[in-house]
Amino acid sequence: MENLLFLAHVVLLMVLSPIISRICRLPTPVVEIVLGSYAVWIGFLHVDNEVFKNIAKMGFFYLMFLVGLEIEIKQFLSFRTRFFKQSLLFFGFLYGSSVILYFSLGLSTVYIIALPLASLGMVMALINEHGKQHPWLELSLIIGLVGELISICALIVFDGVSTHGFGLHFAKSIGILFLVLLSSYYLFRLLNILFWWYPELKKIIMPSEDTKHQSIRISIALFFVLIATMQWLEIDMVLGAIIAGIFITNFFGHKRELSHELSIFGFGFLVPTFFIYVGTTLDLNIIFSEEILFNALFIAGTMVMIRLIGSFLAYSKYLGFKGTLLFALSYSMPLTFLVAIATIALKNGSIGENEYTSFIVAALLEGIVIMVMIQLLLHFFNTKATKNAQIG
Repeated sequence: MENLLFLAHVVLLMVLSPIISRICRLPTPVVEIVLGSYAVWIGFLHVDNEVFKNIAKMGFFYLMFLVGLEIEIKQFLSFRTRFFKQSLLFFGFLYGSSVILYFSLGLSTVYIIALPLASLGMVMALINEHGKQHPWLELSLIIGLVGELISICALIVFDGVSTHGFGLHFAKSIGILFLVLLSSYYLFRLLNILFWWYPELKKIIMPSEDTKHQSIRISIALFFVLIATMQWLEIDMVLGAIIAGIFITNFFGHKRELSHELSIFGFGFLVPTFFIYVGTTLDLNIIFSEEILFNALFIAGTMVMIRLIGSFLAYSKYLGFKGTLLFALSYSMPLTFLVAIATIALKNGSIGENEYTSFIVAALLEGIVIMVMIQLLLHFFNTKATKNAQIG
């Protein structure tokens, strides 16, 4: 009964979020994060509910599943061909800058991995609100996927080295990750051949006239099977969620409405739960501490700055000034992975409690402030374009 009452409070925040978002003209995830923080501050929610934590974690995995649904392999390969050199320059600049800052400022080793981190959670929220038709948002999704895969590898390496050293356990983790990626590639190739020879199999698995919602059931089943497999292999479960989405969208393209149906379910309950939970992890009583706020602003400001410079170096010819600016900002919100890397660093003693809190505050500030900035910039650019069109 206690859990049901708690979830009823969460659902109330969930219902209020789009209403407040519409009134204040703010992105819904921002409102959900702020409401979560405020609800804990006034005692409306308590952060020690395990059911809430587990649903929020599932919401994050489902958000990554929706990211996978947006990735079409042909489109991905097209972008890789067109932007291979630019992407090498972009990622090289991010990681090169983090290494230079590490040595020049005497930072903890965690900064080498933390500063270039990528996470697609907030990008997916932007796509849900604005669609994928904007070139800067489409590029952010593709480059973000590559960045997220690099970030997953970096997290596994950092966790393995800091916890177990360069030993057998570390080699095992890297080997398993490599085998998972290799197996996914060959499974994709195998299924591609199978469905090419027997195209009717697609409609047997996911029928066009699906009155019994078989397609949704199979999609959810694949989602759970793959994240459970990654958990069993002791690999980041995010990878399983993304792979599940990629497989569905690339092999069952005849079900064009499926992605929309799965997205409605996710953004209707699971994903908002995740964003509200993220808000509950922020203690408003300590956010204005001078040391924590200074460190958080340094972390967030540095992450945005190196992305801005890297983006203009790599993609300004393709996106132009406006698009490059929006791309850089959309890539500057690695909310969940920044929290994850800070948690690992605290656990192994790489950083202290205050620095850990600074990372959490930086992650949340990026999620809130940058989402608002993107909204304002889009409104400004659209208004300016409308005025120019009227004058012309």
